[in-house]
Amino acid sequence: MKPIFSFLFCLMASICMAQNLNERVVYNDPSTYRELSSVHAGAGKMGFTQLIGRNDLVSNFLYLHSGVIQPKSGIGHHFHHSIEEMYVILDGEAEFTINGRTSKIKGPALVPCKLGDSHGIYNSSGQPLKWLNFAVSEVKAQGGAFDLGDDRVGAKKDDVPVFVSSRLDTGQLKQDNEVYKGKGVLYRRIFNPEIFRTDWHHVDHVVVPSGGTTEKRQLEGVEEVYYIMNGSGLVSVGSATAKIQKDDSFHAGLGEEIAWSNSSNENLEILIISIAASKNNGLSIARPLETPKAMVLQMDFVVDRENAKAFEKMYYSIYVPAMVVQDGYLSSKLLRLFPDDLAKEIQAEPTTYNYQIQISFDTEENRRKWVASDQHQIAWPAASGLAKEFKWRGYDVMGDDVQN
Repeated sequence: MKPIFSFLFCLMASICMAQNLNERVVYNDPSTYRELSSVHAGAGKMGFTQLIGRNDLVSNFLYLHSGVIQPKSGIGHHFHHSIEEMYVILDGEAEFTINGRTSKIKGPALVPCKLGDSHGIYNSSGQPLKWLNFAVSEVKAQGGAFDLGDDRVGAKKDDVPVFVSSRLDTGQLKQDNEVYKGKGVLYRRIFNPEIFRTDWHHVDHVVVPSGGTTEKRQLEGVEEVYYIMNGSGLVSVGSATAKIQKDDSFHAGLGEEIAWSNSSNENLEILIISIAASKNNGLSIARPLETPKAMVLQMDFVVDRENAKAFEKMYYSIYVPAMVVQDGYLSSKLLRLFPDDLAKEIQAEPTTYNYQIQISFDTEENRRKWVASDQHQIAWPAASGLAKEFKWRGYDVMGDDVQN
């Protein structure tokens, strides 16, 4: 990207961020709730709204719902086969059921509903119950449920829950952490990635004290959804800032830098939900490598049009079979240059080299053994003999998202 285009791109991105940051702040206003009855064949009535939806993030985050479950009401026993949820009791007490076992959980508290677990919630008290529900799907924007026709009213209860749950207890938060840096900032990671089977990554509980500020923290490989449990303050994303207060929700995207500040007289308390771009692939390197992970040899070729099909067939029928039997061989790619019109459209650098083969070995030593092998004496003439011109260069691999 040329300097002037790079400058304009950054300027436009900054302007867009400043204009749109406040639009990400969604206040949880009970006056906007829709009234629902018999949710998942549950008892009674509840108020309901969606704060953040499936199209607000690029990851597989599905929704943040909120509502009030009326006395003697609930969400019936049901399954989700492709999503994971986490119910949050903001206040009050509810009877939670996971896989047919029921216990009373007093808020503020969290109950994750792991993939494939049946679940339900019932408010047996005489007071309304304020709740949240976060969800992450296996496939972007896809959900679905199967109701069991069980409202769980009068269900037998275990005194001690036999399912995962956690209190949102500020007394368990610790200072001087490396995740949310800042004087007096308190933090606890409630759930780690192993709790979940979807791309749900972790759940954090953070308190920024009066007058406190967190250092900027970049979201590396994850997106985050925030709910303000108590207090008020400012959230900064890059150079843009927005006001936040109790019962606001907010979200931030991949690569964004987030900071929180609190100028009020009470603590700013935040519940943070993190979703990986891909738990399997997106976080394969936790930090820059100090020594090469592997090596890659990049070979460029000029191949006449009449030899193009033969060159591509040679790669699959001769070159790859000759390499896969070599010690230390990892992978290879055959690349064909874009057509002229498409290359011009993307303002690609002009070149006469229209094919490239990239080969990767675990070490340069093993690549040289490949070059000295009998198989190479067949494969290389087959490739170079179809090209008018060729060149190569070698690279150390200092990062990739390959898992094997």
